[in-house]
Amino acid sequence: MTSGLHHITAITRKIQANVDFYCGFLGLRLVKRTGGFEDAAQLHLFYGDAEASPGSLVTFLAWEDGSPGRVGHGAASEIAFAIHPEAIGFWLTRALQFGVSASGPATEFGEPVLRLTDPDGIIVKLVGTTAVEPGAAWPVRGIEEADAVTRLRAATLLSEKPAESLNFLARHAGFSVAGTEGTITRLISASGQAIDVRDATGFWPAAPGTGAIDHIALRMPDQAAVEAQAAALRSRGDDMINMHDRKYFYSLYVREPAGGLIELASDGPGFAVDEPLETLGSRLFIPEHFHLRPEDIVPMLPQFGLPGEPRIIYRDLPFVHRIHEPDAPDGSTLVLLHGTGGNEASLLPFGRKIAPSSTLIGPRGRSTEEGVARFFRRFGAREYDQKDIRSEAEAFIAFIQQAEEAYGLDIQRLSFAGYSNGANFLVAVIMLHPGLVREALMLRPVPVLVDPPDNDLSGTRTRILAGADDPAGEETSLLAEQLRRRGASVDLVTVAGDHALSEADVIAAKTWAD
Repeated sequence: MTSGLHHITAITRKIQANVDFYCGFLGLRLVKRTGGFEDAAQLHLFYGDAEASPGSLVTFLAWEDGSPGRVGHGAASEIAFAIHPEAIGFWLTRALQFGVSASGPATEFGEPVLRLTDPDGIIVKLVGTTAVEPGAAWPVRGIEEADAVTRLRAATLLSEKPAESLNFLARHAGFSVAGTEGTITRLISASGQAIDVRDATGFWPAAPGTGAIDHIALRMPDQAAVEAQAAALRSRGDDMINMHDRKYFYSLYVREPAGGLIELASDGPGFAVDEPLETLGSRLFIPEHFHLRPEDIVPMLPQFGLPGEPRIIYRDLPFVHRIHEPDAPDGSTLVLLHGTGGNEASLLPFGRKIAPSSTLIGPRGRSTEEGVARFFRRFGAREYDQKDIRSEAEAFIAFIQQAEEAYGLDIQRLSFAGYSNGANFLVAVIMLHPGLVREALMLRPVPVLVDPPDNDLSGTRTRILAGADDPAGEETSLLAEQLRRRGASVDLVTVAGDHALSEADVIAAKTWAD
């Protein structure tokens, strides 16, 4: 029956830990991997039952190493899955075996509930119930079909206006009140799935971020039903509606009266429209409306391995960083330092184009200016914080040394590339700590050190790419001369364009990388 929950979407900080929990521990199937529909550089994973059925789905947007959100009113706070009542004991034992935080079982609305915490701190409840028809179990070693998680049971919505939230969900999504326990009122759909609306009057408001649930999606039979609900909402004066063709379903987004984001999503066309049911979730899809080439976006998306597959084991190092491994690595490593406002993924597509067989490492600058990342602070347009440059350079050297050990990097095949602020920082590191950075590509750099030390830089090979129309071109030439006087090999190349990167930079950088 077409009613109830379609999916629940949340945000994760570490995609590998997320995959390990939802696929490895809970035994859900990864049914689709895409770039985000709003931001193609944001990985979006969909988990569900063996057939990717509406009502079985939980999805996650990856904000790798992103800031945590906050649970509060105006958002959902819990995800509940249905299991057979007799499976509660199995899941309590499995949680102990896997080291998953668990409490209970307790009774809620007459059903046994085991509360778990996922790696981002999201509360995931396993509810023993026969009120929801089970879906198709995905075969997972160690989980029998009778114990499998195959359907969503409920979502908990925190509301400062519970009566209005209840009325909205009953009117537009076909739910009806089934009972109340304490501050929680349960709404039930014809499918048996529920939304628990908790009176959160006096709580703090929700804040978006990792570990937060973004929205609850409710089932509609088809696109026509979604459009009919849009017309009904507009007739009541609600014009804040976003309609989208999400390829796998058609949907609208709307805020319920207390601010919670609700999506009404059609059952079809389903997840098998672009890959066979047998191999669902094995390919990465970039939403077509972005009109992007895969090479321009795929390297920016975090890599992960399904249970049993190889994966990158990230270490806790001085800089937040991203690693991107090629299909056939040749043992070389390229470290990429972003410009002002970039992040650890910004230069990965550039790095993949110029060094297709290298392992790429992108660190994130630790200083900030007006909320954007940099590798060192500045006081004005050409006034740089010398103490910050030196202290961050020391931290960066420690990062590289620790990364060599942590990831088995070959120091003899280690090279660096930086753009703008990242290039300026890279030059400072070369001058302050000679010997570690032996191969460096700097794009649009300028000198930032006051009275740079007169260290011997012989044996350091660099290429500087200057923009023909870059206003800082004269400063770039001065920097090249500073490096030469200290014995570095400097190849200064001027390319067409200004301060921004272009295809000309890729062409010029390829010859350096080769």
